[in-house]
Amino acid sequence: MQGGQWKGRRRRKTRFRRFRWERLALAVACVGMIVFALVEIIGYGKDYFSARRTADTLRQVYQTEPPAPEITAAPVSPPPATAVPVLPEATAAPAVALEPVPYPDNPSAQISKRFKALRKENKDIVGWLTLGTLLDEAVVQRDEEYYMNHDALGKKNVNGAIFLDSGISLKTRPYALILYGHNMKTGAMFGCLRNYENLSYYHSEPFITFDTMYESGRYVIFAVGKVNTMERVRNYVDLFALRLLHLQERQNAIDELIKASVHSCSVDVRPDDQLLVLVTCVENENERRVVAARRIRDGENEAELKKAVERSWKKP
Repeated sequence: MQGGQWKGRRRRKTRFRRFRWERLALAVACVGMIVFALVEIIGYGKDYFSARRTADTLRQVYQTEPPAPEITAAPVSPPPATAVPVLPEATAAPAVALEPVPYPDNPSAQISKRFKALRKENKDIVGWLTLGTLLDEAVVQRDEEYYMNHDALGKKNVNGAIFLDSGISLKTRPYALILYGHNMKTGAMFGCLRNYENLSYYHSEPFITFDTMYESGRYVIFAVGKVNTMERVRNYVDLFALRLLHLQERQNAIDELIKASVHSCSVDVRPDDQLLVLVTCVENENERRVVAARRIRDGENEAELKKAVERSWKKP
């Protein structure tokens, strides 16, 4: 009997020691997880404020007024000896593809002084994007990987930078400008795009300013929503078709963007319009949040365009 009691006490002590070590191991694991989370939070915080400093540094360069150019008389070219005959419009075949065009106010594609100053900070800077009060950032172009984890000055940063699709050439005016950025929970980079899904915000801020190193641009938003990158799936949009010059393929992609939009908008879009498309990831790895806009045409009035936007409504 005494031997049985002794064995029982021994088993209880063994179970107690095991329980105590399990509790200790659990406590150590919890402390480790808390320390890891704190390190992660501190790291994200450091990267966030570093990204803000980079943006402020570049913004100061961008907003500094460049010196006025010297005014010189432009040489007058003699008129051509013979005029080039122009075919009557009625005989011209309907175009099926767009032709590359030079920048209307900068046909020789001279880099503006603002961007010369910016490119001294980083030669990859090619544009500047402003979304109302949400975002005011430099845009870079290199490849599809580097600026996923580097800021616009090339420093390591989890926020990355906003970058132009590497397949888009700026040698002539592109018919589509596709920009990518991280969907940060802080709202940094393209984390702010979710605001446009709110109809009242869209009504209040329907315009985007995007300047490249060759020209300034003002755009009106016509579609906002989530699109799918998988074919034969609801809301699939071939965004890369927008980079093509074939009119019908561009029209198809525009139609799909409008169909996928969470808002119904009365702003018209043509396949020969210059488009600006902002793209970011969402929870579903096959989906992207997209804000699509078209360049304001010559002669259009922003006040009238805003009225057209304000007639839009949220789709059911």
